[in-house]
Amino acid sequence: MELFEAIGKRHSYREGFTDAPVSREDLRRIVEAGIRAPSAKNEQVVSFIIVDDPQVLEQLKQIIDRPACNTAKAMIVCVVDPRPVLDDISFAAEDCAAAVENMLLAITALGYASVWMDGVLRYENRAQRIAQLLGVPNDKQVRVVLPVGVPAVTVTQKEKLPFEQRAWFNRYGGK
Repeated sequence: MELFEAIGKRHSYREGFTDAPVSREDLRRIVEAGIRAPSAKNEQVVSFIIVDDPQVLEQLKQIIDRPACNTAKAMIVCVVDPRPVLDDISFAAEDCAAAVENMLLAITALGYASVWMDGVLRYENRAQRIAQLLGVPNDKQVRVVLPVGVPAVTVTQKEKLPFEQRAWFNRYGGK
């Protein structure tokens, strides 16, 4: 799939997935896309845990309990090192976001679907529980989870505001 087509088709998929597997080769390609994302000072503070073991997936489902996670054939857990990389500033959130968007585009291009799960991890100690389950060191943080699978239903990208309402040349508002 061509890049701009993938951008146009990428959407947040919150529904269930089919029983079709997600190959390790595809999971590797998806995470490679995340690894290739830019990072502040090239410090590469984002790492990834690819979960495809059915027993571990079941434990993750118990923690997150959302439709997309309950039927996902794999999940990608994004882990950040929140240490400062420029003076006292951490860019972990920005670096993670860049990696996640690359992976979401790769997921779309390969014919799968996903949803960026971040907010749900901030409640009921879910991020910490996932970190403990997956053996994440105490100085790192689980930041995003991407459930991955073949979508069971067709969902399209929600309508976006037109260019003229969100972008201008040379000055905010175009004036």
